Amino acid sequence: MRYISTRGRAPARDFADVLLAGLAEDGGLFVPESWPHFAPADWRAMRGLPYHALAARVMQPFIGDSIPFETLRKICEDAYAGFGHPAVAPLIQLDTHLFTQELFHGPTLAFKDMAMQVLGRLFDYVLTQRDTSVTIVGATSGDTGSAAIEACAGRERVDIVILHPHERTSLVQRRQMTTVHAPNVGNIALEGTFDDCQDMVKALFADAPFRNEVRLSAVNSINWARIAAQIPYYVAAALALGAPDREVAFSVPTGNFGNILAAWAARRMGLPVARLIVGSNRNDILYRFLDKNDMSMVPVEPSLSPSMDIQVSSNFERLLFELMDRDPVALAETMRVFRETGRMPVSDAIWHRARGVLHGFRLDDAGTEAAIRQLHAETGYLADPHTIIGIAAARAHAPGQGVPTVTAATAHPAKFPDAMERATGLRPALPLRMADLFEREERFDVMPNDIAAVQAKVRALVGRNRD
Repeated sequence: MRYISTRGRAPARDFADVLLAGLAEDGGLFVPESWPHFAPADWRAMRGLPYHALAARVMQPFIGDSIPFETLRKICEDAYAGFGHPAVAPLIQLDTHLFTQELFHGPTLAFKDMAMQVLGRLFDYVLTQRDTSVTIVGATSGDTGSAAIEACAGRERVDIVILHPHERTSLVQRRQMTTVHAPNVGNIALEGTFDDCQDMVKALFADAPFRNEVRLSAVNSINWARIAAQIPYYVAAALALGAPDREVAFSVPTGNFGNILAAWAARRMGLPVARLIVGSNRNDILYRFLDKNDMSMVPVEPSLSPSMDIQVSSNFERLLFELMDRDPVALAETMRVFRETGRMPVSDAIWHRARGVLHGFRLDDAGTEAAIRQLHAETGYLADPHTIIGIAAARAHAPGQGVPTVTAATAHPAKFPDAMERATGLRPALPLRMADLFEREERFDVMPNDIAAVQAKVRALVGRNRD
């Protein structure tokens, strides 16, 4: 399997090179040169497999010859061995045709663990094979950072620095990052929004001398390996509900577009997905695009669902590349105009192609709180402020005709105790392994949105660990 950049000016690479590179040198995102496809018989053969075995089977075409299949299967087995549910990603039925798939049973209680636990081990394997090391710099709106740190802490060949927006994550989310004291971990609270953090990471990658000096890599969903490791749980849910002999739909609370892009990829690989529903909070750029072709940036507003407080959804570029028939010149020009003007020029024809499978939904904070309360009263189920947006979206856009709709349950409700308590009167407890989270010492640096300052901080960490 080879990978190309969405902007067409970076050399093609294999999976291992894409894993280590993260972002392409031309500023684009790597995508498969061609999409693998499974026939109905292939899907049926995966029914009943343990989750780790299914994950390895689904990921294998994307990895190709970079990693032997038995090694990949062992990586997946190790990655999911410590999850808090034997099914890894269990389905919970809420209504006749409405389900949630709980993706939060990993070590940091968020769906990011589903990919990050694999990613950390992939890095270990490839870096050992090449006898080299990398510096991972990532941006987080809440959950990616803690999952990345958990996956990389203490690894000899990886240094990791995570940027989060200062005072714009939940307290639990922040402490899950800043109380990990491994010597290869650094945390920066950047003064600004998640979009500022994401722009900073892209600027670091765009500085070629710095990128080469510290050997930058990425664990954000700009890294294709993250997307590849998220596709299997959509496959697992669909197979459990009758695929490939029955269609399914997925509803995903969406921020950086990586999670729902993985569902789109499963569909592109032949999984019978009838509909994909994009749930947005008050930061509703994706909803506005799908509703009226309005992809225009407005200031980010803090919300009850901070992991979705995003205006520039990086992974949308990968979908747009496909919608534009893989024209890298047109894609690059579109992204240039978007960055310069704050508005993305998408033709009506491409917009209608997007709407052929994607449906948008928006829920503000008041609606989010009311929906949490209503679902709990009806079913006894506690859905966190992100998941509930996906559930409400599923109810609004269910395809009907007996097609089951699965909502990605992206975070444990205990990560947002204040919001849950206001909505239901209940304050969900953290699992025992995190019971002392609020007693642990925090270590992080509040820094201005200044590339030179951030580069100096990254250099200091790398220099300390490589001297």
